[in-house]
Amino acid sequence: MIPFLLATLGGAPPGPVKPKLVVVITVDQLRPDYLTRWRDQLVGGFRLLQSGAVFTNAFQDHGVTETAPGHSTILSGRWPAHTGILTNPLGVIDSSTTVLVTGSPGASPKRFRGTALFDWLHATSAASRALSVSRKDRGAILPIGTARQEIYWYDAGLFTTSTYYRDSLPPWVRAFNALRIPFKAAGHQYRLLLPDSAYAEPDSEPWENGGHGVSFPHYLPTDSARAALIYPGVSSMDSLTLAFALAGADAMRLGRGDVTDLLAVSLSTTDAIGHAFGPDSREIHDQVLRLDRYLAWFLGRLFDRYGRDKLLIVLTADHGVTPYPDFSRLHGHLQAQFVSVDTLVSAVNRQLDHATGAPAPRNWFDFDTGLLFLRDNGRLAALGYRTDSIIDLVARRIRAVSGVARVDAPAALAAADTVADPIARRWLHELSSDGGVALVVTLAEWNAWGFPGGVQIAEHGQPSDLDAHVPLILWGTGFRGGIYGNRANTVDIAPTLARVLGLSPLSVVDGRVLSEAIDVR
Repeated sequence: MIPFLLATLGGAPPGPVKPKLVVVITVDQLRPDYLTRWRDQLVGGFRLLQSGAVFTNAFQDHGVTETAPGHSTILSGRWPAHTGILTNPLGVIDSSTTVLVTGSPGASPKRFRGTALFDWLHATSAASRALSVSRKDRGAILPIGTARQEIYWYDAGLFTTSTYYRDSLPPWVRAFNALRIPFKAAGHQYRLLLPDSAYAEPDSEPWENGGHGVSFPHYLPTDSARAALIYPGVSSMDSLTLAFALAGADAMRLGRGDVTDLLAVSLSTTDAIGHAFGPDSREIHDQVLRLDRYLAWFLGRLFDRYGRDKLLIVLTADHGVTPYPDFSRLHGHLQAQFVSVDTLVSAVNRQLDHATGAPAPRNWFDFDTGLLFLRDNGRLAALGYRTDSIIDLVARRIRAVSGVARVDAPAALAAADTVADPIARRWLHELSSDGGVALVVTLAEWNAWGFPGGVQIAEHGQPSDLDAHVPLILWGTGFRGGIYGNRANTVDIAPTLARVLGLSPLSVVDGRVLSEAIDVR
């Protein structure tokens, strides 16, 4: 009777799966529609992974859809409001550390709050290890949380890390860097992967890439040092990152013991090409096709080493992207435009400088990707100013800016209906109580944040579906393949992996277990 009752309730919880390796692949700026728009041409890794549990209605469900906040959610199970990672500048930059070899300013997870999947794994088995690699420091650091594991990113032609993690690079990293692959790519010519007829997109649009180099073929500089600096913007950067990840897994002998290890790979070229050329360009089409082939090679090497039944694989993204407003206007969204409030905020700061008699200019207010920070509230109050009144005045001025849809104070969002108002919900998932945010600014759909007087790029960062909708695929033993249309979020990944692996989260998580995709047989 009891087994029958359990079956009617969905079955008893499955026993923990014991894979050799959990592989989490995050593709920076990968929109889910890319996987359907070019489905017939995706014959490699994307096609293979889509035999897993595919969630078509998955989101980075927070307000600032950028790389750092997005990566902080994927293996923590927590919103940026709780990880403390609100924006890219408030992500991993850490001046108390330096980057090994290159001497660049360092990075660390010192702002990250809570725990992540690797902490839960390590608490169960102290022998478990993690390797995380990316072109970007934040893409490598944040999926692992604060653990001092093997964390590497690309800087000026080399893979390296910061003094938070190590004092010197291990031999396998030095050996890989000694190949000097980005430097040897100087002068390389990038042509279309497939015949010209396979691409429906025009090869040249005036808004792309600042108006320069908008057509195939694309070239790297002939100077090797410059080529290495520009290399992150070409498709083979993803191939290099995957090769580096595989070299590290081999050198560390990940997955070769009796415990489960973790390999996190963040691939950033789609973001670089997407910003420069936009999500509707021939360049992004070709990039996704190439990435599909690179992933096929990478997954094939993993299958050779571990066997398919010893791997759990996750594929997702840290955010989507909004098309160039120029493109959107040509396709029926006539009000699409780049929007900036930087000049307005600068004017407010100058007015406050004058009113307070500040001896030098001060950034009383600081604006970044929809968040208006009040940096010196205490000083204004001490001078007798009503900061609430000042904030209300600034809010009225921003609301009058063309292209702005709404301006909200955090206190007002707390009373919103988060089911009927998804924008409010996403901002609440973004804002921490001690973040110093005075206002949040949301653009009308199809608009994007612009740079006054600078080169405009295709942008993301908004709490819109265009920027928040991401792919989510769970593949491997323990998951039931199929198409799942019910709502899912990236904060669901970590608790779901924990359930399958038999782990206990060490922090309160915001996500749910995606039990519908767990194989209970």
